[in-house]
Amino acid sequence: MQKSGYVFKPFEEPNLSPFERLFDVFSELITHTSGDVDEALEWLKEIDKEYTLTTYEYTMEDFVEDLKKKGYLKEEILPDGQGQMAITAKTERVLRKNAMDQIFGKIRKSGAGNHKSKKSGQGDEATGEFRSFQFGDSFENISVTESLKNAQINNGVGDFKLTEQDLVVEDTHHKSQMSTVLMIDISHSMILYGEDRITPAKKVAMALAELITTSYPKDTLDVIVFGDDAWPIKIKDLPYLNVGPYHTNTVAGLELAMDILRRKKNTNKQIFMITDGKPSCLRLPDGQYYKNSNGLDEHIVERCYTMAAQARKMHIPITTFMIAQDPYLQAFVEEFTRSNKGKAFYTGLKGLGEMIFHDYETNRKKRIN
Repeated sequence: MQKSGYVFKPFEEPNLSPFERLFDVFSELITHTSGDVDEALEWLKEIDKEYTLTTYEYTMEDFVEDLKKKGYLKEEILPDGQGQMAITAKTERVLRKNAMDQIFGKIRKSGAGNHKSKKSGQGDEATGEFRSFQFGDSFENISVTESLKNAQINNGVGDFKLTEQDLVVEDTHHKSQMSTVLMIDISHSMILYGEDRITPAKKVAMALAELITTSYPKDTLDVIVFGDDAWPIKIKDLPYLNVGPYHTNTVAGLELAMDILRRKKNTNKQIFMITDGKPSCLRLPDGQYYKNSNGLDEHIVERCYTMAAQARKMHIPITTFMIAQDPYLQAFVEEFTRSNKGKAFYTGLKGLGEMIFHDYETNRKKRIN
């Protein structure tokens, strides 16, 4: 079964209860449907017909009742008096945690990854997690107990020796604060051409939010969306995020992001921007909109370059994640990046989360006070 460019395949996980097996699929569907419970359940029923997720002993009706009993669904009364099912705050938290586990979990568990910082520094707060020693690590962070244990396992007790390969360090978090604004493009192109780009962007935002709140509680994350205009959204509202019939007002997004960061007291600030298209809209002083979807409009892109330069003067680097591969956009992105002295990544949807994770952690290490 295919929906919005995603293929659902049968998946068997040992020792999962019928509820857990269904809930895994349901949580994916509720993200794809932007929180529409009825639509998600309809899709779940169709998937059940094809892959037999339910049984006579545990039916779809049983699953819905369990969702209510366990606090994942609630009944809402609409203005017209009609009732409808809606997800709860508990479900929103589960979606953020699932997104973090899916996107960042494997990266964090892999120990030494493929992301290396050009600078090394001594951390201040232990994480409780261990990894192999790497060149540049502080010797003060070496765990003697874990390293000796490795040496005994690898070399034996009789001919005991401790090698560099046996050394283990305890990961640390730095106390310096980082304030991040994540800009998400919600223009219509994010669902054009049969490719759902908004759902991966939304999952990355939920994962980043969960990562920061659980691992870096002193850091801040603000999320804004931009279409014809730009506005902030709350982290709890990320599952409901959807695109609109909008153009791409990149300038409005940057103005709002910089205004948010201008009010932050700490010195480490950054902007992440996820977009798939060219800037095509400006709001004029009289409140009207100037729009041009035909190629790169010189007036619009020049305003973008100006905003990038202003962010640079404020010491706010902008990292652009371009989730489209159109060659004619590269010239704009490269000039935009030069104006800010920031970074740009041209990535498919699959690698988006990994890139953002690596860049966030690398930027924290580079910008230690």
